Amino acid sequence: MNPDAPNTRPNVIVVLVDDMGFADLGIMGSEIRTPNIDALARGGVLLSAMYNCARCCPTRASLLTGLYPHNAGIGHMGTNLGTPSYQGFLRNDAATIAELMRADGYRTLMSGKWHVGGDYTARLVDTWRIGDVEHPTPRQRGFDRFYGFVDGVMNFFSPHYMMLDDSRVDVSPSDFYLTDAITDHALQMIDESVAMAQPFFLYLAHHAPHWPLHAHEEDIARYDGVYSKGWDKLRTSRHEEMQSRGVLQHKWEISPRDEAAPAWGDVKTQDWEASRMAVYAAMIDRLDQNIGRVTTHLRDIGILDNTLILFLSDNGGCAEFMAEDGWGKYYPDRHNDGRKIEIGNRPSLRPGGPLTFMSYDLPWANVSNAPFRLFKHWVHEGGISTPLIAHWPGHFRPQTVAHSPCHVIDILPTILAATGVGYPSELGGAAIQPLDGEDLTPLLQGKDWKRESPLFFEHEGNCAVRLGNFKLVRKFNQPWELYDMETDRTELNDLSGRNDPLVARLTREYEGWTQRCGVENWNKLQPLLLKLWQLDDVHG
Repeated sequence: MNPDAPNTRPNVIVVLVDDMGFADLGIMGSEIRTPNIDALARGGVLLSAMYNCARCCPTRASLLTGLYPHNAGIGHMGTNLGTPSYQGFLRNDAATIAELMRADGYRTLMSGKWHVGGDYTARLVDTWRIGDVEHPTPRQRGFDRFYGFVDGVMNFFSPHYMMLDDSRVDVSPSDFYLTDAITDHALQMIDESVAMAQPFFLYLAHHAPHWPLHAHEEDIARYDGVYSKGWDKLRTSRHEEMQSRGVLQHKWEISPRDEAAPAWGDVKTQDWEASRMAVYAAMIDRLDQNIGRVTTHLRDIGILDNTLILFLSDNGGCAEFMAEDGWGKYYPDRHNDGRKIEIGNRPSLRPGGPLTFMSYDLPWANVSNAPFRLFKHWVHEGGISTPLIAHWPGHFRPQTVAHSPCHVIDILPTILAATGVGYPSELGGAAIQPLDGEDLTPLLQGKDWKRESPLFFEHEGNCAVRLGNFKLVRKFNQPWELYDMETDRTELNDLSGRNDPLVARLTREYEGWTQRCGVENWNKLQPLLLKLWQLDDVHG
């Protein structure tokens, strides 16, 4: 860093949203209003083949370290399964982007969801060990400032545990909404950095639109009646719109409605189903409003043109059902003002209010992930594909759409290249792993760029490898499938029985990667995880 000209270095903001699918943005063909995010895309580059790691924790670990999630220590989720690849928190030989940038003179800021610091159960909050060796906080991994939460899910109106830097903070029982609060604190942190004449890196990790379905009434009202035609027509209209907008590399055929989703005409609770999707849309709408607050503020204080903004989602749309005795049982059933929260997807209740706790469920997630198959948790395209938007005035050609396959492991090396921050062989006197990702700057600048190495995926035994135009993929304990991503990215035409040499080659590539990264057989790990969860239920 040149101390005489600190403001010449670009600021960087990474906006990571939670559980938003490939087709949920207006720029991608959605009916949801996202003018501010769309403006970033129109003013910059949209990457249509950005890959993530299929789930919250692994994606965040890869984004922060430039490593595959197993190399970063989070091969599954936050539970420690007994090996360095599955310890459930960031490894010490995996440097975070905050640690690297702070060492080179940047002010490092985080507002939002952490979820890479060990295992937490919301209903056991009094037993949490925040900050010990297995539960590192953002402040212990390179961030100067932190506002947000360390676990995976939070009530948007009544969060059970919020932190400011190193301390727990209370929130208003009557005037709080998480998406707004995350932005409020991010803007304060930006102003602090500007006042210090110090370039900043901001990790803006929004929780929306992850369940529970919670939104402001005025935002929900904007989508009243929009979803009454149902998921079948909506999937079709989104696909047609994204084709007309040119955001797909080719006009691939849309995948069929998921076999677990009923035809809309067979649904008996259509009004309730439509209202669930209206709340989900309202959450994205409010998210976009808050992105607009950030970009407007950057413009008002004169630093927008000197700020690299990257926007993406951590995985595809979420098909999880919010049963009272399922995921819901792990979260508080009392609002912080004492009122009872009714947990579960109950058609007798109107979704969206502070005393409900619902999800939007599989059929609507199938819409979010159009035109692809499957969802968060799987590594078919619906689980791992969401667009990345890169905005940096004067550096990227506006209104560019690029289709080369990229991965969240590439974000850290790309930021380092943009800021001139180096990647050392050691940090704090200890050796760190070499990066798995590649610098995307040439691609973002419109130059000829092509990834030569394979990309790998594994989550709970769902696994894949992509090399060039071909992708080998399988569900847990199921046979391999082979797809040509150039002609069939919606994964409808399995070529596995017609190209044995390629299947064998890609299988060898995948198996070599698993050995290098310490990937375990999920048949071995799953019983251990279930046993640990059962012990947690007993202790709770």
